[in-house]
Amino acid sequence: MKRIAFRMLKPLSIVLALLSASAVADTQINVVGLFSNKAVVMIDGGKPKTLSVGQTSAGVKLIAADSKSATFLVEGKTKQLEMGQAASIGGTDANSSPSVTLYADAQGHFFSEVYINGAPLKFLVDTGATTVALNSGDAKFAKIDYKRGEPIKVGTANGVVTAYRVTIANLKIGGITLSQVEGSVLEGGSPSVVLLGMSALNRLDMKRQDIALTLTKKY
Repeated sequence: MKRIAFRMLKPLSIVLALLSASAVADTQINVVGLFSNKAVVMIDGGKPKTLSVGQTSAGVKLIAADSKSATFLVEGKTKQLEMGQAASIGGTDANSSPSVTLYADAQGHFFSEVYINGAPLKFLVDTGATTVALNSGDAKFAKIDYKRGEPIKVGTANGVVTAYRVTIANLKIGGITLSQVEGSVLEGGSPSVVLLGMSALNRLDMKRQDIALTLTKKY
């Protein structure tokens, strides 16, 4: 019986930043407050500051904001972020290995956003998971025909359940793209977010420093 470890997830209380490593430094933006035509942001790890629409600080221009999201312009690139989201915007060095840096939440979990076959989904780094694990709803959203996969039995916190072994054609985290990644799809709503397991993590170098975890593509 193949075993995949699952964890009970607590609400995300601290923002996760996604940082592309590069020779040309990216600009890191954390959204910590949203209002009509205003946003409270932390730029490159600095102190929170309030920007009004049209105002620029450290090369970051706020071009729209409401209670749900804010849109920024940095070096000619636009990025929309919701409350509690973070991103890095800027140039990259084509000669360096793609990497991203994730920041732990209050419980020490590393969450961020992954694109599976182009579909945006939330993920949790889980070294206890054998594969990249998805629930059936997320699999359908990512256009994975999981019922064609091989049925397998997996152990979860809720007991032994049936899953389907699949191959994920394309998985993208920041500047890192992985192809043909082994995955497992479980019927129903568990796991509540994608579990980034060892079938993906084995293809990445992982380096942790304090609350930061940097993932670098090996191949």
